[in-house]
Amino acid sequence: VQLVESGGGLVQAGGSLRLSCAASGFSVDDYAIGWCRQAPGKEREGVSCINCSDGSDGRTYYADSVKGRFTISRDNARRTVYLQMDSLKPEYTAIYYCAADWITTVRAMGVPRITAFGFRGQGTQVTVSS
Repeated sequence: VQLVESGGGLVQAGGSLRLSCAASGFSVDDYAIGWCRQAPGKEREGVSCINCSDGSDGRTYYADSVKGRFTISRDNARRTVYLQMDSLKPEYTAIYYCAADWITTVRAMGVPRITAFGFRGQGTQVTVSS
């Protein structure tokens, strides 16, 4: 299993970025894939996840802090998961990591603990200037 993030960069507050997570070595259909982030001096936190639940909401999860601003999606043919980030705030500055784990493992968690997923990429830096 390999996860490679891209799309990070420097953006002004209110702007947008789209992160990509390219997966290899497994089918994205079989895994829950999500994003977590770690800001300087803070603990890593889960942001969003897809294929994480059995619900009718597109099987997606969003942390309260990003609801309405972030949208997660996937392209099975490209084995890529995207995180569209809009209306960015300076407090969103962090290294963003893509993470994955077996669907059955994640769904047994209830609320997905993305920071505990078994596989994680190297991360991509997102900096939001004020």
